Amino acid sequence: MGNVQASGMAAPPPPNVPLSFPKPSTLSPAPAEETKKEESSEAGTDSNPGTMEELHKKCKDVFPAVFDGGKFMVNKGLSNHFQVSHTINFSTMQPPGYRFGATYVGTNQVSPTEAYPVMLGDIDPSGNLNANIIHQITPGVRTKFVAQIQQSKWQATQLTTDWRGANATGSLTLGNIDLINSSGVAVAHYLQQVSKKVALGTELAYQYGAQVPGGQIAVHSLAFRYTGDDFTFSGTLGGTGIHLCHYQKATEQLQFGVELETSIRMQESVASMAYQLEIPKANLVFRGMMDTNWTVGAVMEKKLMPLPFTLALSAMINHPKNQFKLGCGFIVG
Repeated sequence: MGNVQASGMAAPPPPNVPLSFPKPSTLSPAPAEETKKEESSEAGTDSNPGTMEELHKKCKDVFPAVFDGGKFMVNKGLSNHFQVSHTINFSTMQPPGYRFGATYVGTNQVSPTEAYPVMLGDIDPSGNLNANIIHQITPGVRTKFVAQIQQSKWQATQLTTDWRGANATGSLTLGNIDLINSSGVAVAHYLQQVSKKVALGTELAYQYGAQVPGGQIAVHSLAFRYTGDDFTFSGTLGGTGIHLCHYQKATEQLQFGVELETSIRMQESVASMAYQLEIPKANLVFRGMMDTNWTVGAVMEKKLMPLPFTLALSAMINHPKNQFKLGCGFIVG
């Protein structure tokens, strides 16, 4: 259950807007501070393991984000802190149409690559809205609020608070809390870096409400991650199933990811393998995947330098189900 979301709600994904705002180099840590952090990290005494949501991130990033139909996106940076996007979709997977997105990055610089608060979202002409607000309240506490409005109704809400220590992270997520109808979901995470290479964690998910058999249910799971020089092995073990991921960096240009998901309730298992190939001289990134359900998919992204254009081609086929999807995207900015 490594990345448990509120059951019955889909957390609205942030709009596909890159946070590529320039950050002042004068805010970089002093050389002495960097040396101290590196020494502590090598000793295994000061290495934050990240959040439970990031447990399988390296493996997940290798898998292609397959889409179908046509997509045209224009990103425009209005200032160092504000950026807007215009997206037109022609897809069978979601209603076709236009979406306007906006991203604001605040002035609270916590690192050379991070600044808060961050507010981003997108909306379509019908008023359907996805919104995200992320803020670093203190150096060790960060909060994130996610909201989704569909057909003038609050479809989903989620509030997450992360506490980051020197070598541990604790998180609490509340989703779709309804005080009137007495329903909602709460998920607590804790991840501890026990050595330089090993991190161990636990997760407790609790859901209550009239739609839940018995009125309430709780699920507990354990998590681990082993990080080598060029690979990562992670997994979660719980009452609902097993989730294992392996990431391997073969070369600077080639990476592999293998994933196994077993559901005890559904009594089925699915294994997937993916790879990512980068060709820097051609400004090309290719991602491909296949799984035991006989699904094969791939996405190619080609930057059309020196113009700020990116061409994306996507394809997916499943022979037993006789399904085929083809997508073409064009991104400006």
